[in-house]
Amino acid sequence: MCAALFLVERHGIPVLVIERSTGEATDPRAATFHPPTLEMLAPSGVTDKLMEEGIVAARWQRRDRTEGKVAEFDLGILKDDTTFPFRLQCEQHKLVNIVRRQLAANPLFELRQGEEITAIAQDESGVSVTTDKGTYDADWLVGADGGRSVVRKSRDFAFEGFTYAERFLVITTNFDFEAEGYAFSNYVSDPKEWCAVFKVPADGPPGLWRTVFPTDPADDEAELTSFANCRARMERFIGEGRDFDVVHTNLYTVNQRVASSFRDGRILLAGDAAHLNNPLGGMGMNFGIHDAENLARSLAAWKETGDDAALDLYDRQRRFAAKAVLQSITIENKESLEQSDREAAAAEREKFRRIAADPVATRAYLLKTAMIEGFNKANSIP
Repeated sequence: MCAALFLVERHGIPVLVIERSTGEATDPRAATFHPPTLEMLAPSGVTDKLMEEGIVAARWQRRDRTEGKVAEFDLGILKDDTTFPFRLQCEQHKLVNIVRRQLAANPLFELRQGEEITAIAQDESGVSVTTDKGTYDADWLVGADGGRSVVRKSRDFAFEGFTYAERFLVITTNFDFEAEGYAFSNYVSDPKEWCAVFKVPADGPPGLWRTVFPTDPADDEAELTSFANCRARMERFIGEGRDFDVVHTNLYTVNQRVASSFRDGRILLAGDAAHLNNPLGGMGMNFGIHDAENLARSLAAWKETGDDAALDLYDRQRRFAAKAVLQSITIENKESLEQSDREAAAAEREKFRRIAADPVATRAYLLKTAMIEGFNKANSIP
């Protein structure tokens, strides 16, 4: 939808979106928007609409399950680097629905839902996509169809990387972590059971809190996601006898993968179809939107000149971002939280305390974790 937004509104390029699901999006997926993403969505007015529905997280915390708060980082230090020196907590499906409503009346935009792709063909002049309801021809096909991408699997794209043995369990509750001293975004280290804790707006004030835990690969999925088991896991984390309800649970497999190329002739990959990563740092959705913005610029350049070199540049820049930035940071985030060696874990805590105590080091660190540094590096690749 963001690719369609940039192509239609910014570049005047007609787009047909084919979507397998029906109705409006409701699934509780990613929920963190970083500064570069808010900046690229601002000209369309989408950022303003997200701000109306979201929660501004001006600070985030590094915590330890035994020691409590280790360090707190105020993104306000980036006020000279970005118009949006904060994280915005707002669920992904709200972005999708905002963009959908905004594009609905635009004659350059068409959305066909409830259609399954059955075949893809291409030649030098364009692409043909066949679904269970018809066949469509276009100049280019953008596969933004997720980690199990039909578009990617239709071509000879390798999906290089690995899958973690443990799955991640997401437990959404109405427990008020803010009253316990937590920020709206937190990463809690522990050698046996680390946790990520962040607030989402849900259906309105006061919002809900999501917690993300690792799980034993041998554990049964139904048991892991049962409300009784999730309540017991929460009580181990926050203490027994606390007042809260388990609202939602989800269990998912976690990959660290990057496609061998983001382009095959007239077929292009973006978002989870092109790269997958663990959610620690809240970067996956943002990287997908960054792909979409870059790809829209590249397709606009092709339309202007007929030279497809811009599409090769898209591949170079966004594959660099996925491999050198997204993969390295998210893998490092997980390893840092689950450090089992006592001395190494203590050194990690001390590292975060030192960074938080030094404004220069804090700014450098936040430029990295707020995705500003990596975004600029990728866009500077010739």
